[in-house]
Amino acid sequence: MNIPLFEIYNDEEDVKLISEQIASGKFWAVGSKVDEFEQKIADYIGTKYALTLNSGTSALHAALLAHGIGKNDEVIVPSFTFIATANSPLFVGAKPVFADIEEETCGLNPESVEDKITKDTKAIIPVHYGGCPCKIKELKDIAEDKDLILIEDAAEAFGASIDGKNICTFGDSNILSFCQNKIITTGEGGAVVTDSLEIFEKLKLIRSHGRLESGDYFSTVGLFDYIDLGFNWRMSNLTATLGISQIAKADKIIQMRKDNVNYLSKRIGEETDEVEIPSVPNGYNHVYQLFSVFANKRDELIDYLSANGISSKIYFDPVHKSEFYKNQLKYSDVLPVTDRIYEKTITLPMFPTLTTEQMDYMAETIGKFYK
Repeated sequence: MNIPLFEIYNDEEDVKLISEQIASGKFWAVGSKVDEFEQKIADYIGTKYALTLNSGTSALHAALLAHGIGKNDEVIVPSFTFIATANSPLFVGAKPVFADIEEETCGLNPESVEDKITKDTKAIIPVHYGGCPCKIKELKDIAEDKDLILIEDAAEAFGASIDGKNICTFGDSNILSFCQNKIITTGEGGAVVTDSLEIFEKLKLIRSHGRLESGDYFSTVGLFDYIDLGFNWRMSNLTATLGISQIAKADKIIQMRKDNVNYLSKRIGEETDEVEIPSVPNGYNHVYQLFSVFANKRDELIDYLSANGISSKIYFDPVHKSEFYKNQLKYSDVLPVTDRIYEKTITLPMFPTLTTEQMDYMAETIGKFYK
């Protein structure tokens, strides 16, 4: 059996809508589908505004620019994350400062964050690891008390919530990713969601060359003015069309993931007690973009699974120990919980269409390894 780490959930509606847009022979770059997708994102999350971009990384970069983060500013981030979270402050000339995580959600530890705040701290970027909300309420309290900007990195957590309140509604601005392995996907893509009209208007300039837009650039005969420096970070109309189709089935996709996690967790528990399935705090809605567990002999298990046709991966190598941060930027942080979590974390295959047969095989193979 060959089980990949993920498979993209798609159906006939995805094919139908994207085919119709292609067949139209127009509006492949910009068009009404972008506006429609943005409105659907804002409605789903519960924010006033959503602005799409070409990636989650661009969304982070744009959000920091829109909030005026720049040279000599410090931004507190986790090290247990995809490197874009830490790199985004560098993009704008600021300094990423690593705080430790806590074990319950693998998100930023509010106490560690408080310890890292200095007179130069301007923002906090917490990550909702793997689709599990972090201690965002506590982090929001800190941000408000210290007058700091809070930007939720919810690249892996579309649809997650705490006590019924959606992730991406706690921060000043918040980012999503629609990369191919995410809950819903447009292949590549991202978004910033916010309740601030001022930030929304700045983001529109940032993503499109600083151009003051008053219509479709490609079909309007009038002149457009450029009033600021910006980038070419737009999402295409084709991509947004796929997003519209995907977001319509987001709740279905999330439920399929959760059902599979429940089944696979039970089966692994029946086979061995050497693998710990992290519990989810009460009131937290985990959407399981990643199914990460804690395993003894983690590295040996990865090799054994690979030899038996089962993909697995370590999400994530600590950023502060990467070549770039450790040897070029000379970071030497001591983050004991981050190190401890990293040493035992393994991410197993998880996607909506995993079959019972595949999950039984995964659990039995894990059991055989420890036996």
